[in-house]
Amino acid sequence: MIEINNMNFIGLQTFLSREVKRMMRVVVQTLISPWINAGLYILIFGYVVGSRIDLISGVSYIDFVLPGIVMLNLIGSSYMHTSSSLYFQRFARHIEEVLIAPLSYVEIIFGFVLGGVTRGLIVGFGVYVLALIFSAASVAHFGLFIFYSLAVSIIFSLIGLLVGLWAEGFEQLSILNTFFITPLTFLGGVFNSVSMLPEKAQVLVRLNPFFYFVDGIRYSMIGISESNITVGLIMILTLIVGLSTTVWYLFKIGWKIRN
Repeated sequence: MIEINNMNFIGLQTFLSREVKRMMRVVVQTLISPWINAGLYILIFGYVVGSRIDLISGVSYIDFVLPGIVMLNLIGSSYMHTSSSLYFQRFARHIEEVLIAPLSYVEIIFGFVLGGVTRGLIVGFGVYVLALIFSAASVAHFGLFIFYSLAVSIIFSLIGLLVGLWAEGFEQLSILNTFFITPLTFLGGVFNSVSMLPEKAQVLVRLNPFFYFVDGIRYSMIGISESNITVGLIMILTLIVGLSTTVWYLFKIGWKIRN
């Protein structure tokens, strides 16, 4: 690792600026599309269906599901940004320009992650604003809300980098999102309380790390939790350390980025 005094802030600013410009060049795909999808989720599941569902844990259904919808979009946006950015640079051989730039591996990874976090937070904030239309947005614990938003965005930005290194084709970028991230997020309690499930299913849900992501941000927004918050925090911090170390090591040995 490098000391903060030796951090190339100008290089990082340039790197982040490039990532943001890349995001804004395809703004319909990166921002507008997830906002439309989230708006439909809020309207159909939260408002239309929710108006016919009794209170869950003492709150309306739309208030209960909104944190999960925010988390779903945070995860998807952060993951897709870093995975597609790194893969395209490998595919077009732009990564070679990054590797010879005056940036350490830590700074390169930090730049990618900052781009993913920026996109994730912009999309998540947009979803929150959309929810205000239905009077369904609140924050009970602002500090925890910021923590969960940042931490989960960092986790899936790092996972996106791993997939961006591994992928050999554009279609492989969506494999993890289609077969793992989206299903596990939905099974993590986005649209239902874990108490609604059979006891055996509840045990399986509590083994799903996505349950702790969704439940954590739900607690920060509406003050209701169905999981052990401490366990969730430990899991999140462990994932950040483990994933960042793995990505740094792969960059250091030049796995799939050096010929």
